[in-house]
Amino acid sequence: MNESAVPHSIADQPAADAVGQWHAWRAERHRALTSASGNLALVETRWLPAGTRPDAERARAGQPDTVTVTTLSRTDLVTGGTEDGLRFWDADAPAIRAFDRVDAFAYDPSWVLHATYTPVSGARRVSFEHLRDNGGTRDLVVPGDITLTVDGRDYTLSAFDDDGTLLLVFGDPTNGDTTYGAGRFLFVQRTEDEHRVLLDFNRAFVPPCGFSDQYNCPMPPRQNRFHLPVEAGEKLPVLRAGSSAQH
Repeated sequence: MNESAVPHSIADQPAADAVGQWHAWRAERHRALTSASGNLALVETRWLPAGTRPDAERARAGQPDTVTVTTLSRTDLVTGGTEDGLRFWDADAPAIRAFDRVDAFAYDPSWVLHATYTPVSGARRVSFEHLRDNGGTRDLVVPGDITLTVDGRDYTLSAFDDDGTLLLVFGDPTNGDTTYGAGRFLFVQRTEDEHRVLLDFNRAFVPPCGFSDQYNCPMPPRQNRFHLPVEAGEKLPVLRAGSSAQH
């Protein structure tokens, strides 16, 4: 799920540099989404019976040359045990062929926000509802609180640890109309000051489940829902003329 880090000093750079880097980020997003292992390429997530060890090489046998297979695991919501699975990626997936682009708001420097970060001791876990868990929640490690004021309202946001990077799952009134209905993702940028972080909402992006129904994405908790429209970052995927949605 992780993406390339961005410079910590982006808010202090000349506007032309920030806009140029944003366009480069947009181009890299398109490349990643349409790659052989990008979000659009995921065609199947197969969860295995308890006690079954995933064998990607065996599962790959008989598949087209465009298909690759990887393994993954998660916590079973009922038993609490580890559930193993296989993921099938197709470089020639219908979703890739149908995809044109992801629309986005124009770059807006006013949505590059500084915030206070307060680490917490221990591995604090916060419950996040997931899109395909029928109301069930999964506990994710949230190593600190992010506090800021937006439009006169104070927020304390929860960003979880995604392979060493803070990932913010947030919602706002644009969801379901202009932007993806289940909310958007944003990687939190660290700074040289361990108590300060940067939230560049121009780089807010559609979560993986917006491109394939084989993902199970976390949804924004109540504290991560903004009262005003966040008119920055990615909007919605756009399909080529004549294509129909895959999910």
